[in-house]
Amino acid sequence: MLRLRLLTWDVKDTLLRLRQPVGESYAAEARAHGVQVRPQALSQAFREAYGAQSRRFPNYGQGQGLSSQQWWVHVVKQTFRLSGVHEDRVLTPMAEKLYQDFCSARNWEVLPGAVETLSQCCQRGFRMGVVSNFDNRLENILSQCNLRHHFEFILTSEEAGVAKPDGRIFEKALHLVGVPPEQAAHVGDDYTRDYRAARAVGMHSFLLRAVGQDKEPEVPPEHVLPTLSHLLALIEKG
Repeated sequence: MLRLRLLTWDVKDTLLRLRQPVGESYAAEARAHGVQVRPQALSQAFREAYGAQSRRFPNYGQGQGLSSQQWWVHVVKQTFRLSGVHEDRVLTPMAEKLYQDFCSARNWEVLPGAVETLSQCCQRGFRMGVVSNFDNRLENILSQCNLRHHFEFILTSEEAGVAKPDGRIFEKALHLVGVPPEQAAHVGDDYTRDYRAARAVGMHSFLLRAVGQDKEPEVPPEHVLPTLSHLLALIEKG
């Protein structure tokens, strides 16, 4: 059995996922403002706008004079512009409304097995925290989804000033609770940002990989979680 004291968790697509594609949410908001845009076009435009903004201003513009809200409002406006909507009189209210909407539980759902697994981990006495490439809305989102109480701390990349796979975000998490890396494990769904990045600082890690997803060749089977419900069994086996 692994002698662990701390478990850190990724959030998006590990504990929570979007209830519907981004394009569907954006199209619904556009309709509320009398604008018709195809959801598929918005989804594609969002990927383009998000990618460009992330390259230009990494980690929500931290250290570059932007707030995360300004960062996201630009992404939303650019998504609509790329989809053919250019009127500022609708772009600004739509962008600000969508920024607020994605802070609420109505756009997020808890993944199967998450509540039970988190509860069982707390009952076993593990200290728990979040390490996520997310902005400062995350704490409120977790509260609204009734998950916040499981965690001692919520460390976002916006707050940390660095984003996974930069190992400093994991080192900050370990420092917060005073646990050495060999007594900690991270759970996440991304091979590079979660699994490898945590191991690079000396932590254990587990990769959430649904059945049918591509397998990473370097990940031993005992580190792969087909579902979150497999976690405790793997810890005990390790």
